[in-house]
Amino acid sequence: MQAIVMTETGAPDVLVAREVDEPRPGDGQVLVRAEAVPVLYPETKVRAGTFPFPAPLPAVFGFQAAGTVVEVGAGVDAGLLGTRVVASTPGFGSYAELVVAEVDSLTTIPDNLSTEHAAAVLMPGSVALALMHTATVAVGETVLIEAAATGVGRCLTQLSAAAGARVISTAGGPKKAELARDNGAHHVLDHTAHDWAAELADLLAGDTVDVAFDSLGGDSLSPLLDLITPLRGRILSYGWLDGAPAQLSVSDLILRGLTLSGCAGTAWLDEVARQRSAALEAVAQGLLTPLVDSALPLANAAAAHRMLEERIAFGAVLLRP
Repeated sequence: MQAIVMTETGAPDVLVAREVDEPRPGDGQVLVRAEAVPVLYPETKVRAGTFPFPAPLPAVFGFQAAGTVVEVGAGVDAGLLGTRVVASTPGFGSYAELVVAEVDSLTTIPDNLSTEHAAAVLMPGSVALALMHTATVAVGETVLIEAAATGVGRCLTQLSAAAGARVISTAGGPKKAELARDNGAHHVLDHTAHDWAAELADLLAGDTVDVAFDSLGGDSLSPLLDLITPLRGRILSYGWLDGAPAQLSVSDLILRGLTLSGCAGTAWLDEVARQRSAALEAVAQGLLTPLVDSALPLANAAAAHRMLEERIAFGAVLLRP
């Protein structure tokens, strides 16, 4: 079968299309014929070596794949055969025509949702739902969502607007700002402008931000701290598009009475996993709207990674085995 093998850590070209042996499911596992493989931003960090790859190299790459169960291993209900699912892996094995996954990692796709849309929304939707659950966004609160044109940012914008919050989003450039507005943002600021924090202060006009969803990291939060509601302001830091986690000290938070939740680690990933089915149901309920930018042949995995790293995609990038 065809698969994408990561030969070493490095630039996108380390992802190479090869013919490999077909996998077989073991105890408690299933075999999924992949139809749509989402290319996820964290995968670009794993490929580049920022995060460790969880298997000896070379190895078939990939975290998730959506398709149909075609074989079950020992101890697995045969009734799963023919079921459309999104399969999650430990970080390897999904960029392929056939994918082995633990049965507990499967998320069943609702009948009224396409396989491509399920692949596009599962990861960003489940992360956004976990963030919303942690933040407990209330009606009438003011929410700041950084990088609202990303997958998670889009979902957060839609969910926050549906929750009755005043949504202020940031985006890089006019096209992404328009996308944020389409997803429910009431105001959009360009975070590529050096003075966007000052623009936020002018927009708030003495009001404050109750919840800040930080995906930029780096120094982006420092000029915002005095604009966040004292005592009950919540910062949820879950990404670092600027290249490093949020650069804040404990004193920065204590002296302002602010709370920062670091959304990472094993316990956080468990919470995200618990939201997978809810993410697909949220699409069926109209709370989340999937957006697919491109669906490329599986062999074009390296090009797909470049699209994410260069931030030129307006929606999910999928691979088609």
